[in-house]
Amino acid sequence: MVEVTTGQSRLVIKQGDITKEEVEAIVNAANSSLMGGGGVDGAIHRAGGPAILEDCRAIVAERGPLPPGQAVITTAGNLPARYVIHTVGPVWHGGNQGEAETLASCYRESLRLAEANGLKTVAFPSISTGAYQYPVTAAAKVALETMMACLKNSSSPAEIRMVLFDQATYTAYVKALEKLSAQTLS
Repeated sequence: MVEVTTGQSRLVIKQGDITKEEVEAIVNAANSSLMGGGGVDGAIHRAGGPAILEDCRAIVAERGPLPPGQAVITTAGNLPARYVIHTVGPVWHGGNQGEAETLASCYRESLRLAEANGLKTVAFPSISTGAYQYPVTAAAKVALETMMACLKNSSSPAEIRMVLFDQATYTAYVKALEKLSAQTLS
């Protein structure tokens, strides 16, 4: 586990299972239908039970499919967290179709929702690096730069966790944080 403090807030990078995190909200790397799927999306829906899907169905019925870069909040059902913030990441198409800005928007919008709901602890997975094939090293840079910028805002959550499922992704995020810290200090 690695952590960095900025102002009143902490950013923690750890390896683990996001469905077991005891935080106020976990973020789900969802698809536009919000109906669950593979990877972390499926794991969150399975662990949280039918209440999450029920909320998601109501949101889609009212608003339609969730566009990439946006976020919505639902109950967490049976999860230890109180809420799930669902965000749709970009599908990787080589990096020249606005993927980085859409990915940054996922993190910003999720943190904005957390702040709007008074949440102080939020856990994120690595968004878009599974089925959507965003390269992990590039995704880590976007995620951490966006989070560090948000942490400088005093009203952001007190603790943001990056909970990464496998060792390779964890290592990529730690290296990205080291590079970002070196740039910030120089």
